[in-house]
Amino acid sequence: MEKGNVTVLKDFILLGVTDRPDLQAPFFVLFLIIYAMSVLGNVGLVILTKVDSRLQTPMYFFLRHLALIDFGYSTAVGPQMLVNFVTKQNTIPYNLCATQLAFFIFFIISELFVLSAMAYDRYVAICNPLLYMVIMSQKVCWTLVAIPYLYSAFLSLITTIKIFISSFCGSTVISHFYCDSLPLLTLLCSSTWDVELIILIFSAFNLVSSLSIVLVSYVLILLAILRMNSAEGRNKAFSTCGSHLTVVVVLYGTLFFMYVQPKSSHSFETDKMASVFYTLVIPMLNPIIYSLRNQEVKGALHRVWRNLCKLSI
Repeated sequence: MEKGNVTVLKDFILLGVTDRPDLQAPFFVLFLIIYAMSVLGNVGLVILTKVDSRLQTPMYFFLRHLALIDFGYSTAVGPQMLVNFVTKQNTIPYNLCATQLAFFIFFIISELFVLSAMAYDRYVAICNPLLYMVIMSQKVCWTLVAIPYLYSAFLSLITTIKIFISSFCGSTVISHFYCDSLPLLTLLCSSTWDVELIILIFSAFNLVSSLSIVLVSYVLILLAILRMNSAEGRNKAFSTCGSHLTVVVVLYGTLFFMYVQPKSSHSFETDKMASVFYTLVIPMLNPIIYSLRNQEVKGALHRVWRNLCKLSI
């Protein structure tokens, strides 16, 4: 059934984070700081894990890709969001909206499965330490990130194309601060049941399957740790998992709050706040968590700093 007249769109209007004029400037400064810290932290982590010889292990290979992904999906959303704070009308071109949606879906799904790969990596490191470098060979590591990337790209293209080949009605107002799938679905004239079904099935599959890998890995890790006789060994095993567990709890907690709820109880205002958290705050927090809780990363930072100081003398 038609919802209204079909419109040929050139631009969408984003409602943004808030419609209060007095909050535009403070929010711009706040989110500029958060985004700048996210870029600095994640790009810095990528460079650090690439140049430091002691960080050339599978664990830091995955951490490097996690940092790239965090940089990717915060950049897919952050700059446009900041522009909207300083312009009178928060518009985004039709093609840029589709591009933003595609990249965001790609990066967020990739993050889930790279975190799963990191959980498996920790399982192998703790439960099979003698065979760790054999099992987690370079080929295996690349396979564990390539498959999520290909799967995420496929799902991103399917969802984005399905939405943007549909007909939009007269309204061009997106009740969000970026082009997300659920707000866009409310603007379609044609039936959205097939797109909603795709989003529902794959969102549930992505969350459940990736979290299942994490949970199974950590159950096996916990059993292995409990069998250890040395308290020092147990503490070292827990310390290598602490950063990853913190990141997993924060991200999955936010995503379950966002998506695992009935459609009738969805509030776009509530979703906005959750979206701000996982699109900007979490990418900023991840490098901080790994830097503060990881002695090897701290050591690498000190070594790089000393080398820079020597070069400047």
